[in-house]
Amino acid sequence: MGLIKAGLGAIGGTLADQWKEFFYCEAMGKDILVTKGKKRTSSRSSNTKGNDNIISNGSVVAVADGQCMIIVEQGKIVEVCAEPGEFKYDTSTEPSIFTGSLGTGIKETFKTIGKRFTFGGDTGKDQRVYYFNTKELIDNKFGTPNPIPFRVVDSKIGLDVDVSVRCSGVYSYKIADPLLFYANVCGNVEKDYERSELDGQLKTEFISALQPAFGRLSDLELRPNQIVSHNTELEEAMNTALSAKWGELRGLKVVSIALGSVTLPPEDAEMIKQLQRMAVLQNPNMAGATLVGAQADAMKAAASNSAGAMTGFMGMGMAMNAGGGVNAQNLFAMGQQQAAQQQMPQQPQTPKVAWKCSCGAEATGKFCPECGSPKPAENNGWVCSCGAVNKGKFCSECGAKKPQGDVR
Repeated sequence: MGLIKAGLGAIGGTLADQWKEFFYCEAMGKDILVTKGKKRTSSRSSNTKGNDNIISNGSVVAVADGQCMIIVEQGKIVEVCAEPGEFKYDTSTEPSIFTGSLGTGIKETFKTIGKRFTFGGDTGKDQRVYYFNTKELIDNKFGTPNPIPFRVVDSKIGLDVDVSVRCSGVYSYKIADPLLFYANVCGNVEKDYERSELDGQLKTEFISALQPAFGRLSDLELRPNQIVSHNTELEEAMNTALSAKWGELRGLKVVSIALGSVTLPPEDAEMIKQLQRMAVLQNPNMAGATLVGAQADAMKAAASNSAGAMTGFMGMGMAMNAGGGVNAQNLFAMGQQQAAQQQMPQQPQTPKVAWKCSCGAEATGKFCPECGSPKPAENNGWVCSCGAVNKGKFCSECGAKKPQGDVR
């Protein structure tokens, strides 16, 4: 009875799987990453008894925009299609008499019946269609629970200090390589693979990658309040930082980042302001203007001194003397001198011409460094009667011959 049941199962199952299938996927929601393809069977369809995990030769798979389809046979990916439209699977190992020549179809069908008989009438095969959501997956909120170190660099004023920043915002990502995502993340899912199964891990890794990404931004000498306006650089830095865990392992890619705010502790913000003020005073003109403003304020305070204006002015004079006698006029003079030096054109340096001494050594100065012999006098030429200076045998202006007595 077992052999008869196996034979009937093999024949019935093979005949039921002769129909070509049409696989499709409804609109994938924003929370679905991967779903298994469905075989369309309406009330008028006769293909109702075929195996769900068998794809007959010549079957059609519909692919929509924002989707990528793969066909997995015996656990191995055999076909991939990310182009919207109709994909015809004409290389299946499951024959159909409705594809190709009738004689070949019948012959292959009998082979399949014999093979299934050895499996007790079962298929002995597993074929599946999976759809991947390749659209941008938006609205992934994040925030830094702990401060992130950020190096503030400004080479113009010589500023180089480490501060702590906090930030929050949203980011989006997409499945850039469905094959990697299938192999290393979702595998043979039965129905749907949702974002909720992966979002917790991705959020933790995203926040961890902010520190090296901020390090790349600090190399651009960006200040913390400028990070919000450099989202493109931040996205590139995040993809670089996440390339190993997201790109190379899971086939994911960061698409966009929108920072809501980047904040510093009050003490760090005040420290940066103080350092910037001190750097500004390196300019003598700015220092002089600051000193003039301070002196004007001091004079107003002295004039309104409750102990008398004279006492106030005496205190102001003592404070000025304690400052080493530096006054605004000297600072402005230093500023003008620096500006003049910057505007003054630099004189080109005349390159030193090397000459060879009679001892064989080369020198560039007036005396040989080896034997101390002086540099030979240069031949400055001879003066023609027309007034031209020449070094050849004839004048370059009038053509007169060099005088015989002139040995130059």
